Amino acid sequence: MRSIWRTLDRDKFDAGLLRDVAAVALGAAVTGASFGAIAVGSGLPWWLPVLMSLLIFAGGSQFMAVGIVAAGGSPAAAVLAGLVLNARHLPFGLAVGDVLGKNPLARVVGSHLLIDESTAFAMSQKDPARARAAYWACGVSLFFCWNVAVLVGALAGQAIGDTAAFGLDAAFPAAMLTLPALKDAATRNAALVGAVIALATTPFLPAGVPVLLALVGLFAFRATKKEEPCPSPQS
Repeated sequence: MRSIWRTLDRDKFDAGLLRDVAAVALGAAVTGASFGAIAVGSGLPWWLPVLMSLLIFAGGSQFMAVGIVAAGGSPAAAVLAGLVLNARHLPFGLAVGDVLGKNPLARVVGSHLLIDESTAFAMSQKDPARARAAYWACGVSLFFCWNVAVLVGALAGQAIGDTAAFGLDAAFPAAMLTLPALKDAATRNAALVGAVIALATTPFLPAGVPVLLALVGLFAFRATKKEEPCPSPQS
């Protein structure tokens, strides 16, 4: 871990990188607290969202699973929807496989920290050493903040009771706005298209299906990327 922070302290740009990691970790804490409270408010025991966060560590699928069960869906449907949603981690793993190194233990632990944010931070770095440092710094920070916040939220949810009255379900999509990837126009277009599709189909489809249909936004991402002009060669 010391080598990670030494890599991040090499120049002034790293201060901005650490600031971005801290902002995303703070957003994860807010989202994690809302997840814990919502899960308990949906009738789950306090320890279940805590266990899910430690073993799964995937906010999107955790929210989806709790939402499906709370809406009357079966646990099997919740697990299947979570697996489909987390299928995006397969190309993530191929993209950042070298970042995890060759040590078997590091690869196992690093794979557990493979989420959208840690992947985005790693892929935004041009230098391999900086990519590795950014990946671990982001992954470890988010894992700690997320799990502590879920525990706090779950305990608070027992006292709150009706979590819907506080609008806690809006915390997860709000936290997504902090992702560095949204600075890219193509990524923003894909997110907007997916959001519109999910909102339009939510009143008519079973819980979890609108989120899966939002993946159509990927086509908008590809279309925008194809329209971007290729950079001119440097002389």
